[in-house]
Amino acid sequence: EYLLGQNCATDDEEEIQEGVERVRDILAAHYVQRAEAGAIRSDIKQKGFQRVIDKVSVDLVEKRDAYEATFENLGVSHVLVTEDIVKRNRRLLVSGVWCIADLSYSANEAKNESPYLLKSLKPIQMANFDLDGFIDGRSQFTASEWIDVLIRSIGLDPAQLGERAKLFQLTRLVPYCERNYNLVELGPKGTGKSHVFSEFSPHGILISGGEVTPAKLFVNNSNGKIGLVGYWDCVAFDEFAGKNKRPKPDIVDILKNYMANKSFSRGIEQVSAEASLAFVGNTSHDVGYMIGQTDL
Repeated sequence: EYLLGQNCATDDEEEIQEGVERVRDILAAHYVQRAEAGAIRSDIKQKGFQRVIDKVSVDLVEKRDAYEATFENLGVSHVLVTEDIVKRNRRLLVSGVWCIADLSYSANEAKNESPYLLKSLKPIQMANFDLDGFIDGRSQFTASEWIDVLIRSIGLDPAQLGERAKLFQLTRLVPYCERNYNLVELGPKGTGKSHVFSEFSPHGILISGGEVTPAKLFVNNSNGKIGLVGYWDCVAFDEFAGKNKRPKPDIVDILKNYMANKSFSRGIEQVSAEASLAFVGNTSHDVGYMIGQTDL
């Protein structure tokens, strides 16, 4: 979307098509596919330089008093990053940012140093969030106009939706905005229930189908590491239970306590967290039938 915004910001159809072709060329030349990561690393070594598009996250390594970057798809880590880059793009330290980065290669004998060198880095998604700017901008819109902006931001055309349908779509965003907000949505297949939780925000995670353990979701008693509810703003479950699948009673009890009290008990202590929970699943029943059931 960033690249399209940079290259297709016009109403001229011919210029838009030219911009789309430029974006395709950029992605074909620089986007890192996981399956091709080994070949791209080899190209960087042989050529000495390569421009890549990848998701980059940065950690402060206290022992070395240095910032180190990890390139998710490329499979490269421990790449030194200047403090200036980190200051300008603080989100690199939180959840990672999609970037266009120039990498060079210089072999060295130090075993704990990466041969990859970061020459430049340019975020292609929002790396900083100006809340005051958004608040000021909001005042320029009416309520209905702002709803349309939000609907378009999640990839839907507001002109194709009625007011009630728009509010349904916005309801799915509430777990991202409110702490400890719990949501259940049941509906027919193919109605976009899980899309928002898997694609919309880097601050949420969707658990699809598979089993999840108390240690993974809440806290691991063996090492004290907090689980998903302590890391994400929203944890969503797709098909958490069904006709042929029942969650284990122990995790259901912990979930019920967490949703009621915003905390859970594991080991010898009570742990608080702020993650919202969303449960989405398919059903062939109508609303009247489901309301009449004591156990959905």
